Amino acid sequence: MKKLLILAVVPLLMLSACKKDITSINVDPKNPQQAPAPTFFSNAQLNLVDVLTSTNVNDNIFRLIMQYWQETTYLEESNYDLTVRQQPTALWNTLYRDVIRDLREAKTLLPNQASGNILKNQLAMVEITEILAWYYLVTTFGDIPYTEALNPEISLPKYDKQQDIYMDLLTRMDAAIANLSASEGSGSLETADLFYEGDVDAWMKFANSLKLKMGMTIADFDNAKAKATVESAVAAGVFTSNADNAVFHYLAAPPNNNPIYDDLVASGRKDFVAASTIVNRMEALNDPRLEEYFTVDANGGYSGGTPGASSNYATFSKPDEAIAAPDYPATILSYAEVEFFLAEAKERGYNVPGTAQQHYNNAVTASILEWGGTTTEANAYLAQPGVAYSSANWKQLIGEQKWIALYNRGWDAWIEWRRLDAPTIVAPPTAVSVTPLRYYYPIPEQNLNITNWNAAKTSMGGDVVSIRLFWDTQ
Repeated sequence: MKKLLILAVVPLLMLSACKKDITSINVDPKNPQQAPAPTFFSNAQLNLVDVLTSTNVNDNIFRLIMQYWQETTYLEESNYDLTVRQQPTALWNTLYRDVIRDLREAKTLLPNQASGNILKNQLAMVEITEILAWYYLVTTFGDIPYTEALNPEISLPKYDKQQDIYMDLLTRMDAAIANLSASEGSGSLETADLFYEGDVDAWMKFANSLKLKMGMTIADFDNAKAKATVESAVAAGVFTSNADNAVFHYLAAPPNNNPIYDDLVASGRKDFVAASTIVNRMEALNDPRLEEYFTVDANGGYSGGTPGASSNYATFSKPDEAIAAPDYPATILSYAEVEFFLAEAKERGYNVPGTAQQHYNNAVTASILEWGGTTTEANAYLAQPGVAYSSANWKQLIGEQKWIALYNRGWDAWIEWRRLDAPTIVAPPTAVSVTPLRYYYPIPEQNLNITNWNAAKTSMGGDVVSIRLFWDTQ
């Protein structure tokens, strides 16, 4: 009898269960199906700054290429070997997949939560960030997928010519700046904006300073276009002090901490020391930033390892502990850079205020102050024969001082070194190539997008690191 009662109850329980909505069990709370637009924007900014800042040899080896640092044991990267760890693939994937794609998603979703001038501001900030990402792609590889990139209906996008991409980016920058409205700053992404917390005035200065940078990049290729771009940017308002710097503030706790901390401290590894190239030059110039850049060596002075050669970790100076703090901020664009560009613009005859010497002095002083030095130190440094400004060799002076100033920003230093051809960077005798003038295309592109890759290779004259990009004419 008990068995009959049990059997009778089971169908009732099943019937009752069927009436409940159990579709929620198919929803993964840790992987939302929809995400707010600001989340995509923040994530793209973080990924962009991470790859620019990283010292991980799988991602960013520009400090080694520019001979700021030298490896202690594994020497492939110091010898310009880009095949072992496939750095071109890592940079390509990060910028396309983790930065630009997220920014495109933010653009799609933003109209659902804002309108009018506030929406214009938000879209302009996202657009400027995307232009910055494209800037690094095109100045690193040359011809790249652009007009067909990230189109879900095109699996094998064509490569656009680098000159065409660059000119289009300048057009897009003008449109983005025109859409910024300081009177409608409230609600412009605010804390989701990890650069300026939605400050539209700050974004205007940043955009114009980036436009100045982009204009100067093509000065040797198209002087007239560069001149018009630079003069327009300066007239609209660029950085005027270190307070304007575009700075990304990392947090003290992972996963949003300074990636240099992960590479130099948390990893427990001892992979890098100072490179002799920069240490020797800074010592020769009595540069006050030397003690901010590096630790003292085993003898209480400063020394660096020979580029491309194995260097004992205990013997040489190391990157200073300060830059490896978990919350050490990353600089994206600085006032010092702006002043260097203005000094160069004056030498090229562009209509910008001030003199070349004033801007050069401002740039060097701004860098020294940014690294914790004093105006007195800057004045003494600038008074030295090897540093004092002279129009007779302006390109060499600006190139060398910009290289020193960009010490913790190897990618930008690499771009400026190729453009200014200063200072002299000699490839190690054991290097597998000349000092790279570009990155070759990722292996997956060569294997999967072979038709378009071949077309790009033919257009550029080959897919090798010794080919100059269109703006690198000298």
